[in-house]
Order: sequence, then C-alpha cells, then structure tokens
Amino acid sequence: MYIILKNSATSQEIETLKSYIINNGHGVIETTDYNVKKIGIMGKNGGVTKESLKKFSIVDEVVKIGKPFKFVSSEFKSEPSIIEVKGRKIGGDNMVIMAGPCSIENREMILETAKVIKENGCEYLRGGAYKPRTSPYDFQGLGEEGLKYMREAANKYDLVMVTEVMDTREIEIVGQYTDIFQVGARNMQNFSLLKELGKTDKPILLKRGMSATLRDFLMAAEYIVAFGNKNVILCERGIRTFEIATRNTVDINGIALLKEKCHLPIIIDASHGTGKRSLVEPVTIGCILAGADGAMIEVHANPKCALSDGDQTLNYKDFGKTCEKIKKTLAFRKELKEIN
Repeated sequence: MYIILKNSATSQEIETLKSYIINNGHGVIETTDYNVKKIGIMGKNGGVTKESLKKFSIVDEVVKIGKPFKFVSSEFKSEPSIIEVKGRKIGGDNMVIMAGPCSIENREMILETAKVIKENGCEYLRGGAYKPRTSPYDFQGLGEEGLKYMREAANKYDLVMVTEVMDTREIEIVGQYTDIFQVGARNMQNFSLLKELGKTDKPILLKRGMSATLRDFLMAAEYIVAFGNKNVILCERGIRTFEIATRNTVDINGIALLKEKCHLPIIIDASHGTGKRSLVEPVTIGCILAGADGAMIEVHANPKCALSDGDQTLNYKDFGKTCEKIKKTLAFRKELKEIN
C-alpha cells in the first residue's frame, strides 16, 4: 500500500512518518506524482495498518495496490518517471539513443565509435566488456581492460557509459567504470543479481528475458526497486517465438502496454530484437511511435568483421541515417500527441 500525503506536510513530519514505518519492519519508497507526494510501504511483515497511519495528521489517504508489481506500476505513480544521469534525462519527452559495438574489441575501435556517436548527436555509449555468449568458444569480451577503454572513450566525448554486469561478483568492478548497469536478457530473473543492484545508486537498464511475459518483466524490475533503487529503465529486446526468420520477435504491443502499466522509461533494442541490420531502423521507428523513450543500436566501423553480432550491427553511415529518422519520428510523434 501507499500513503498520499497532504500538501501541507513538512519535511520533518514526513521523516517522522517514515521512521514510524521503518521501525515497524517495513521499507519505504518516496515519489512525487504530478505534485502529489506519496510514500510506498514495502514488505508484508510489520505492525503498520491503515488505522495506525491515519493517526498522522499529514496522511491524506492510504491506498492498497492491486498489482503484484506494486511500486513500478502506474497505479502507484501515474506520471512517467524521468531518470537523470550525468545531467541527461531518460523518460518523459527525452528521446535517448544508446549506441556502440556489441563487444569492445580494442581501444582504437571504441574511441572511434564514440566519436561517431557524439557527432550524430547521441549521448550514450553502450558496449560489452563481459559478454554472455551461447557458445563457450565465442569471444567473451575483454573484461576490465574493455571497461577501461570504454570509460576513456566516454570521458573523451562526454558520453554516458552503459555496460552489462553478469554476476554479483562483478558489480564492484563494473561499477567503478560504468554510469548505467545493464542487466542482460539471460539475467533478467537472476534475483541475487537484481537484489544486489537494488542496493546500488546507479541506474539499471533491465532487458526483457527471452521467454519472459510482461508480468515477469515488471516483477524483475520490482525486485530492483524493492531493494532500494528506483532508477530502472526497461529494455524490450524481443522474445522467443515459433518464428525463425528473425532472431527474436519484437513485442511492439508490449511497449504500448508497458506505457500503460508502469511509469518506468522503456528503451527498444531492435538490434537484438531482429538480428538483421535491415530491420533495425524500421522496427526502431515503429517502437518509438508505440511509445518507446529511446533506442539501443549496435554500431561498428565494419560489421562484417565484428567479433560478435555483426549481422545485426549498423555501419557508421547507416547509423547516421537512422539517427536522423529517429529525430523526425519523435517530432511526428509529438504532433500526433497534440492531435489527441
């Protein structure tokens, strides 16, 4: 459940109420929903009841949440959340493009790619230093060496760094370099990892699992929030279906539905979603029209020579064209919104 506070509530009164909730065995989560202050009450155990809460003069209403994914739901917060990182905003009317190679191969390539990304007006550099691969014989990434190269490139071109963490044992070392932790599809329900990431203060980009329902996806996000980290970004990257013509099936329905069901920003990764570079642009455009707050795109100087996922990677020229179309699509989406 959550508490709607009266507008007259002072900071001291709010702290007193929070202390009462915590001392009775619950966690708390604060938010502001269209200028209305709310406090979410986490956990099932404890002595907090509606009746006990109403004794506080600053409590306007106590509301029970019906959804199993409680604090990521639009039932708790109807205003879209905006996540800030290094002065940039993700969510709301802010369209973001996270771009870079699937795997960091060497220092020169990540520096060159970062330069191209910056020249195309993008502010997020993505890339894998630790790569979960289907085959144990495929390139697994450069590890910490790759993290160092990526951090250098992000610093040089003033970009936000996004990279994957695969294991609880890697959180500390990856956290020394990255600005945003990425949780890959294979780890979406690695609850030990989600719990530990919930204790960090960096935003989490959570990718949808290959066979995950939307409920599974939102419950995974809820794990991170429940353990203390409200800054979660969802990423639709396609799911496994009977179709074999593409790598995965992008759930455009899901993007539109997630915008209704939760307040978290949503990114589309059509590179992994389709597995085909010719489909990356049209599917990305379609998902933006459906409500996505940004896109993740794999970029490489020469995709045919990429050490991983070359078939779904754009070259620099095509990436530039796609960025321009994304900007035009966003402008068109704003026009459609005004019509409604």
